[in-house]
Amino acid sequence: MSAIIAGSKTAWEDLLTGESSEIRQVLHIIRMVGPRRATVLITGETGAGKEVAARALHLAGPRARGPFVAVNCTALPENLLESELFGHVRGAFTGAVHSRTGRFEQAHSGTIFLDEIGDLPLELQSKLLRVLQEREFQRLGSSETVRVDVRVIAATNCGLEQRIEQGRFREDLFYRLNVVPIHMPPLRQRPSDIPLLARHFVEAVCRAEGVSPKSLSDDAVGRLMAYGWPGNVRELENAIEMAVALSGDRILLVAADFPLAPRTHLAAAPAMAPAVPETSLNYEQTLASIERSILRYALDRTGGNKKAAAELLGLKRTTLCAKVRSLELAGAGV
Repeated sequence: MSAIIAGSKTAWEDLLTGESSEIRQVLHIIRMVGPRRATVLITGETGAGKEVAARALHLAGPRARGPFVAVNCTALPENLLESELFGHVRGAFTGAVHSRTGRFEQAHSGTIFLDEIGDLPLELQSKLLRVLQEREFQRLGSSETVRVDVRVIAATNCGLEQRIEQGRFREDLFYRLNVVPIHMPPLRQRPSDIPLLARHFVEAVCRAEGVSPKSLSDDAVGRLMAYGWPGNVRELENAIEMAVALSGDRILLVAADFPLAPRTHLAAAPAMAPAVPETSLNYEQTLASIERSILRYALDRTGGNKKAAAELLGLKRTTLCAKVRSLELAGAGV
């Protein structure tokens, strides 16, 4: 529903795990706008890490000393959401026996994160627009104006432009929110980050559960990289937590600990067995062609990351590099 945390001393860069170009772009934007007050709109699929990016933004500037207030706009009934955001005075509605401070007031001198902003009712959209324009609002049932110093970060997993066309979202509010856009890429578009994320979650889960540190085998990493992750980073974290819990005292997590379906979001792997001609076949050249195709496919899958490609194929990085050099694989970047 909603959450409040105080500013943390943890380096904000540590919140976003990954070395892919997509994540480096997100880090660059946060580094540039973190110290500013500019409103930010974060887009991306469910589980891609939008709230993590919002927390990193909060910690990347002076507002880290203030509160971070998160509100899920779909978690509360429409008739309670206005009171949740802006507060109310005693007697404002049936059951309002006490005055209540809203989330915007609680976020004063800090950051408010409005998740699933695309589901905000139209009536509240106009009130949010005024807050963004004037940095002031009125509590429900009160004529007193409350001024706040707060940074607004919104997030959505739906296309707001389409909702504007459908008359379900205000165009002027969209432009007020979309001052600085950040897109969180789905995990399937940055497979080279999967080994880093997986090891990070293994360490975090073991530490939280108070169990001995565990590690991932090469075949386990390959299994994780061969999956499409429709639930993105959140699904990966849940898979790691389950594997740690069910592995008992075993230190090494193997592929069997991850009963995942093969990845279906990417192009199919190259064919392994070409048709044999009726006349003759140069065995060595054909075998080299197949191996070259496999290596190129693995490197394409991992965005050119040779370490991740080697893990995907169950090879050592030095072995993969030697094979690439021996086959003179064009464009491999070795």
